[in-house]
Amino acid sequence: MSASTEFDFGDDRKRVYRYVDRHGPIEPSAVAEALRLDPESFQHHVSILRRDGLVEEVDGRLRTPMHAGEAEEHEEAGITYEIRPAGPPDLSGVVAVIRSVVDAERDVVAESVAEQLAFEETLFRRSPTECRAVFVATVADDVVGWVHASRPEPATLSGTAELTLGVLEEYRRHGIGSHLLQRGVSWAASEGSRKVYQSLPATNEVGIEFLEENGWAVEAVREDHYEIEGDLVDEVMLARDL
Repeated sequence: MSASTEFDFGDDRKRVYRYVDRHGPIEPSAVAEALRLDPESFQHHVSILRRDGLVEEVDGRLRTPMHAGEAEEHEEAGITYEIRPAGPPDLSGVVAVIRSVVDAERDVVAESVAEQLAFEETLFRRSPTECRAVFVATVADDVVGWVHASRPEPATLSGTAELTLGVLEEYRRHGIGSHLLQRGVSWAASEGSRKVYQSLPATNEVGIEFLEENGWAVEAVREDHYEIEGDLVDEVMLARDL
């Protein structure tokens, strides 16, 4: 999905949405001033964005809708960590963790997620074409794991959601991955999805085993779908009904 096809409304309205998405919650006057829009045009754009459910106003501040639940604290094997919705300050940490996991496990789909998030500079998204959420695991406020859940908005495709997730190797075996997975699955179910899936290279045996242990099943295998470091590698698609 390119930035040019992400929205079907005009450039100024796109700018308003993106600014609120990246900086919200934020006072409307601050958005209008930053974007140098006249008050009448700005208010019109906000009204239409609110009408379409892309922006909401809470306590006099604008934000994009984030119906993603609260933070949960866990402790296991001497590690205390929090699972919560990601916020704008987490962006660099999420991208860094994804890239670290990708370097170790060659997760091709997660790699594309990292590049998309870095390019768009936003985590949550609810647009006419896509709805997505990111949850993080943090230790002492530092991101050590993530789950990214994305669902297409068109009705013909909205029944399925794609997940990617990972945890820094040093923080595995503490239940973090299982909690992140459950959070992503719960979000997909709350958005009306009937199935979640994830695609992994066959070389990521740890990831495939983890999903299978959590009730996922291999649904399809595409032979030689990836080329990783000069080798052809199968793609394994795993899924779970909700």
